[in-house]
Formats: sequence, structure tokens, C-alpha cells
Amino acid sequence: MNGIRRLSAIMSKEIRQLSRDKLTFGMVVMIPLIQLLLFGFAINTDIRNIPVAIVDQSESTAGRILAESVKVTQVVDVTHTFATAEEAEQAIKTGEIRAALILPNDLTQRLMQGRILGHWIVDGTDTAVSAAILGLQSMPLVDFDFEVRPQAQKTFEVTLYYNPSRRSAVNIVPGLLGVILTMTMILFTSVAIVRERERGNIELLITTPVRSIELMLGKIIPYIFIGLVQVVIILGLGYVIFDVPINGDVSQIFLGTLLFISASLALGLVISTIAKTQLQSMQMTIFVLLPSILLSGFMFPYEGMPVIAQWIAETLPATHFMRLIRGIVLRGADLGELWRDTLWLALFTVVGLLVAAKRFKKTLD
Repeated sequence: MNGIRRLSAIMSKEIRQLSRDKLTFGMVVMIPLIQLLLFGFAINTDIRNIPVAIVDQSESTAGRILAESVKVTQVVDVTHTFATAEEAEQAIKTGEIRAALILPNDLTQRLMQGRILGHWIVDGTDTAVSAAILGLQSMPLVDFDFEVRPQAQKTFEVTLYYNPSRRSAVNIVPGLLGVILTMTMILFTSVAIVRERERGNIELLITTPVRSIELMLGKIIPYIFIGLVQVVIILGLGYVIFDVPINGDVSQIFLGTLLFISASLALGLVISTIAKTQLQSMQMTIFVLLPSILLSGFMFPYEGMPVIAQWIAETLPATHFMRLIRGIVLRGADLGELWRDTLWLALFTVVGLLVAAKRFKKTLD
């Protein structure tokens, strides 16, 4: 009986301590809730509304009907129209669209003869997106008079750029770089200020002339070099072992990764100024890491997510880096062509450092 009372007393103490730790208690509730919502609502492998372009060289009624027939499938969303195939290829390279349908000059003649009507050019780096476009190869043409012409076996030809063999490693390895950097960089810095506080070093820092922003920069700069080492390891092994092509300039890869590392470290510092203990900082890191992996486009196509999930994804550094690193490594784009993601990561870093510095200053007061 005495043992049971002692056990009950310890259990009661732990329950009361947990109830006082509101952040930990909140994580206990929120982490499974977020996972449930992400997997049940946001994650969708049935891809819809892939952004594509139409290059209608025929400028005919048949071309307009064919374009509308493609839209009706809801697999694609025609967001751009271009005059030439070269313009469409450039838009695929910069990530504005994922594919383009080119309708030739002799479309009406092809229609009457039952020949292949058009040609899809597709960003093949994402195998799920390319599979969805490949599904349109034999799309039935319900809006045309089939008595006039025989039906071809295939409606469209499809050419896959950057990954014609549709190897999953080509898409996964650059994306894995974003996941690993998110995991390590945020975790390293999320415990930085908390660790100083738990060790009693925070009082020493208060008495020094070190400014808040200097402390924030001093905390993240050493980890930048660690992150760059990870980049060399992942891309190097990916190239050697999995034959992942590196089509972009090495300096562009370096600068783009540097931006993402800085953004992740800044986010970790913000977490570090909020958390009271290292356990809380790790819990908050997991809270950020889950949507970063699931919503960034690493595992599931961004186009398959509902609009609300896409809005959430756009706030995460990992989403922008996935587009950035895949664009540079696989499609040979540069930071100027991917300026939206580049600018967002830079602004996130600056804002994150300022917020962390301000919050730490409040702690000093």
C-alpha cells in the first residue's frame, strides 16, 4: 500500500507539472491534431489544377475547342498562353508552369485525318505531375465529330524534360536537401538561447556590451558552415550514387542554399526566444517540421493541395527552397529567374533575425 501511495504521489506531481507547462500541454494536443488535418485534408495524391500553358499555333476554332476540352478534365489549369514553344520552355524552366500544350499549324488537317493533335512538353522532375500529364495522352475528344475522321490511338505526344526516365531519385535528392537542412538548422538554433539560459550563461551575456543582433548573428554563423557541409555531402552522394544531374551553376546552388540556411536558422532563433526549456524548443521544432515536410512539395505535389494548405505552405521557408533548389539543380535556372522564392527567403531571414533580437532584448529587460 505504501508503494502505491508513493507511486500515486509521483504521478500526481507529474500531472500537475504538465498542467503548469502550457506550451508542452499545447504541443501534446496540437501535434496529433495537425497531423490529422494534414493527412486527412491537405495531403491529396489525386493531382488537379496543374499550372500549364497553351501554345496555339493553329489559331483555329479547333484549337480553342481542344484547349477547352483539356481544361474540362480539371487535371490542368491553363494559366498562361504563349506564341512560341521557346517561351513555354523558358516558363517551365523558371517554374511558372509545369507543362505546355503545343497545337501545330495543321491542327484542323490532323483532326480530319485522325492523327496526333498536339504535343505536351512537361517538367518531368516531379514524377507525380508527369504521370498526370501522361494520363492525358489518350484523352477522348467528346466535343468533336468522330464520324468525320477516324480516332487516333493517342491524342497527344508527351515529352518529359529534365527527367525523361521518370526516376524518383532525381526529384527526391534535391528535396531531401531541404528536409535535412530544415531539421538540423532549426533544431540547432532553437535550443541556442534556451541552453544559455539553462546553463546560467544568460546573466553573463546581459552584463557584456554584446548587442542583441550581434548575439543572434554570432549564434547562426557557425551553423551556416555546418549546413554547407551537409549540402556538399547530399548533392555529392546523390550525383555519384544515384546519378542525379546537376544542371545549374554551383555558385547559384551555393547562394540559394545559403539563403535557406539563414532563413531556417532565423526561424530557430525565434523559437529559442519563445521556449523556456530545451524540451519545449524541440517540441516547437517538430511542430514546424511536420508541415514543412508534408506541405513543401517534397513528398506530395503542391498542386494536389487545397488552397488553404497552399497558403500555409507559402509561409514556410522549405516550400520556397524546394522550388528554388529543384529549379537550379534540375532545370538549370538561376536565382534571378526564381526571384520570387529568392526574395521571400531573404525577407524571411531579415524579419526573423529582427524578431529574435527584439524578443531577446525584452528578456534582458
